Amino acid sequence: MNKKKSETELKKQLSPMHVWAIAFGCIIGWGSFINPGKKFLPNSGVAGTAIAMVLGALVMVIIAFSYAYMVPKYPKAGGEFTFTKACFGKTAAYTCGWFLVAAYLTNVPMNSTAIGLIVDGLDGDADVLKFGFSYTIAGFEVHLGEIILAMSILILFAFLNIIGVKKAGFVQTVLAVLLAVSVFTLTIAAVISSKTKGVNMEPVWGFDKAAAAAAGATGEAVGDFAHLGSKGIISAVLATFAIAPWAYVGFDTIPQAAEEFKFSYKKVSFIMIIAIAFGCFVYTANNTVAAAALENWPDRVLAGDWVLLVAAEELLGTFGKVLVGVAVSCAVLSGIMGFYLASSRLMYSMSRDGYLPEVFGRVDGRFGTPKNAMLFCMIVSLSGPILGREALGWFVDMSAIGASIGYGFTCLATLVTLKRDGDGSAWLKAMAVLGSIFSLAFMVLQLVPIPGLSGVHFCRESYIMLAVWVVLGLIFYISRRKKI
Repeated sequence: MNKKKSETELKKQLSPMHVWAIAFGCIIGWGSFINPGKKFLPNSGVAGTAIAMVLGALVMVIIAFSYAYMVPKYPKAGGEFTFTKACFGKTAAYTCGWFLVAAYLTNVPMNSTAIGLIVDGLDGDADVLKFGFSYTIAGFEVHLGEIILAMSILILFAFLNIIGVKKAGFVQTVLAVLLAVSVFTLTIAAVISSKTKGVNMEPVWGFDKAAAAAAGATGEAVGDFAHLGSKGIISAVLATFAIAPWAYVGFDTIPQAAEEFKFSYKKVSFIMIIAIAFGCFVYTANNTVAAAALENWPDRVLAGDWVLLVAAEELLGTFGKVLVGVAVSCAVLSGIMGFYLASSRLMYSMSRDGYLPEVFGRVDGRFGTPKNAMLFCMIVSLSGPILGREALGWFVDMSAIGASIGYGFTCLATLVTLKRDGDGSAWLKAMAVLGSIFSLAFMVLQLVPIPGLSGVHFCRESYIMLAVWVVLGLIFYISRRKKI
């Protein structure tokens, strides 16, 4: 292989297990452990969250069939960006790629900010990371110790990605297996424990957290603010269903590493479906366990407690806290690893076609990885520990809209390719049509305020960030237009 080719081609080093671990590790991040108390239980309750997550998983499986069809057609890094470029041209490809960068890259700093929360939740009153100077952003206090630890992990995992995707894949596999085993163990403990009761799950459709907090409601009084009636139940389900693209973003990282597969592309659909199924189980199990093990979970939510951690300690004592600590640590670290890989491969692919500076399209001659793109992702991600977790919480919405756009373009590209090549079935065409419709529905739910449906659409800060991202994208596209 000549030098020029070695500088632009990736090495085939990923096994099916590596790819499953990347997808599953990206799907399950800090949100599946923190959001039961922050979003899922108050917005949707146990029943609403379970229904939304199962429906979301089914929609993702429908969309996954389009990915499985397109990957063998275009087995190059870039995934949705590559599909869109081939079927709709450069402007659509740039639009898709730009929003996918938001979907993938924002998840790295977002996961890193949870590291301090994990340590803070497990060390009791020790506050081992709360040293050095501190400041407050969006009501969240940031300490020097938390910044140092999070930045160190971001640098370490960027290095692991640079020195070889095979090594990164091995670490990712270990983290993903530990994550799955920990959640299964906690779930089994909850099932057999006498402390878990169905009555604890009330209100099963959640409650109006803001109104309850404003009224100072506690205990049974929270029931006055429960989501009831058909409108309340629909709102409860849609509040979580609307962010399903964020919840399951990760299975679609598989095509980003397509050039590095050392196995048949026919396995892609199976790997995606298994990763989505595992993700659905973890989201639903964590949320259900958090409520079922606590008699007063609404009070815990209003107090700002880490509800799942409290529930785990209630069930298993210190071992429960350790179990959650291991699981969420593996989720956070595997999320950082997986989204590092997806973001750098997307930037590498966009650079090869002139959408980004040429420097991002160079492959390290020794390790066969897009080193420069990875270093850029690391530098951007280092802002996360500085900004703090609450400010980055707005990126959940950014990630959801970016993923929805990527899903939509992939399904539409599948329809175009099916018509052009004439090699697909009527069933696959139906899946692609449904996937396109659901992708549009996600975007509408996220962006359009619908009367009577609370907690579904973007918050104000998310709209502002989306506007800024669109303007930046337009500026960048205009500046690079002649080189594309």
